[in-house]
Parts: sequence; C-alpha cells; structure tokens
Amino acid sequence: MTSIQFPRIRYPFPSRINQRVQEAHLHVTDWVKSYGLLSTEKALARFGKARFAWLVARAYPEATLEDLYLITDFNAWLFILDDHCDEAEVGKKSDYLRSVMAGLMDVLQNNKQVTLATAGPIPAALSNMWERMRAIATPAWRLRFIRSMEDYFSGCIWEAENREAGIVPGVDDYIRMRLFTGAVLPDVILIDIIEKIYLPESLLQHALLQRMVLAASNIICWANDMFSFGKESKQGDVHNLVLVLQHANQSTLQQALDEAARMHNEEVAIFATLEKLLPFRGDETDAELLRYVSILRAWIAGNFEWSLNDTGRYGAAIKKAVTA
Repeated sequence: MTSIQFPRIRYPFPSRINQRVQEAHLHVTDWVKSYGLLSTEKALARFGKARFAWLVARAYPEATLEDLYLITDFNAWLFILDDHCDEAEVGKKSDYLRSVMAGLMDVLQNNKQVTLATAGPIPAALSNMWERMRAIATPAWRLRFIRSMEDYFSGCIWEAENREAGIVPGVDDYIRMRLFTGAVLPDVILIDIIEKIYLPESLLQHALLQRMVLAASNIICWANDMFSFGKESKQGDVHNLVLVLQHANQSTLQQALDEAARMHNEEVAIFATLEKLLPFRGDETDAELLRYVSILRAWIAGNFEWSLNDTGRYGAAIKKAVTA
C-alpha cells in the first residue's frame, strides 16, 4: 500500500476556543436526540466522536452560551444533512433530494413551523432553529441567510446529479460549486447574529472583504478535502478537491494532495495580504470590521485544529502524518 505524506499546514494566527464548549456539547447531544436526528446507538456514538461542539467553539470563541447553543445546533444539523446527502443510497436519487430541499426552503421562505410528527427530523429541527434565528435577526439578514441556504441546497443537488450521471467535475466547476456545497457562507452570515457584529451593507459588499470571505471559505473547504479524501474515496464520492485534481491531471494521489495544499496555502497568503489592506473608515465601524475578520480567522484556524485534534471524523492516520 502506497504511503501518503500529508503536507504541513500552518496559519499566521492561533486557534482559540470558547470556554463553554462542554456545555454546548451536552446541549447539542440532547437537541439532536430530541429531534430524532440520530436514530440508532451507532449513529449517536459516531456523533459523539465527531465532537461538533468543539468546531463551533473554536469558530465563535466569544459567543454567549445561548448563541453558542444555536450555532452548534445549526452546524451539527448541517453535518447530519450533509452525510444524508452524501450517502450513496440517497445521493444517487436527485429527485428525492429536490423534494427534501424544497421542503426545507418552504420552512425558511415562508416561516413554516413544522414538527417531528408532521414533517420528520430534518425539517422539524430546521424549523426550531429558524424560529430562534428570526427572533434575533433583521428582515435583511433573513433574506441573506435564505439566499445562502438556497445556494447550499442547489450545491447538494448538483453533487447528487453528478453521482447519478457518473460525472467527475472539472477543477474549475468544482472550485466554483465548493463555495456553496461547503456551507461556509451561511456560517459567515451567522456572524452578525451570533457575535452581534453589524457591518453596513456597503462594507459587507466591499470587493476586498468579499475576497477575504471567499479565501476563508476556500481555505476551510480545501482543508476539509485534504482531511477527508480517503473517506470519500472509499465511499466512491469524487466531490473532493484532491480527487478532482487527481482525475483532471492524471496524477498520483500524493501529487494531487500536494497541489491541493499549494492552492490552499496560496489562499492563506491572499487572506493575510488582504487583511493588511482592510478598508477602514476612521469611525466606529473599524472596530466591528476587526471583530468580523477575527471570526473569519477563528473559523480558518479552528476548523484545522478541530479536524486534527478534536474530532474522530477523519481518522488517526492524518494526524500521525501531520504531526510527524
């Protein structure tokens, strides 16, 4: 068996962690149980091993306990939904996924309140979270969040259609769609209500800040791809940057992994460079902008630390290679 050497990855900023992480873990475990999101003891054990609360606690190190509960619930729900979409027996049924996603969009667009009895686990859990989000969000924020979730759902269907047709996406197509399938953008939009950072729309849409958000999403998603290519390869899922590069370039797995790392590190350099050019206005928004960027940093470093040190989702082999 060929040995794969995981590239060494470093970020120019440290990872922090919310001190309420254990409380968030206990809460989200009870929450997923209450909505029937994990139907077997095996699924519950796998969920506990994943330690999703540690990812969120690293991404939002200053969040209050109630806000940490909400964002942990949301990210646990996303991972459960993502696994549901990726499983071969479900992922090959794009019509089924369209039906599921239409129901979820109905909850968001029409503020439809559903229960476990009327709609099942995934829609009911979303309905609960959406009610909690709407209580602390503006109408404009809700529209931005709904748009980001629609893009995410469209990305899930795109992947399912590719699996159905046996298509390996090209590198450019994969990179373009990974921005949506990674579901980082909804989490970025949630910065507003979780960390209570309210930047003006003109600043949120500033080209430099938009490119920093794109860089953060690329870094997070491509790091995940480097951690998970083995798992996805075993499942026969080609939606992974390493596997797409290997197919496109007809390269070895090691060469593809090294190229993914090069691309990832280039995005880290872009993010760090743009941070030095932040569009400060000389008013009270400057402090808010710095806080906003600090959460992007926290997501980048926190995602890597969680993948490497906290979760059992990707296996021990990667950790051994990185720390060797």
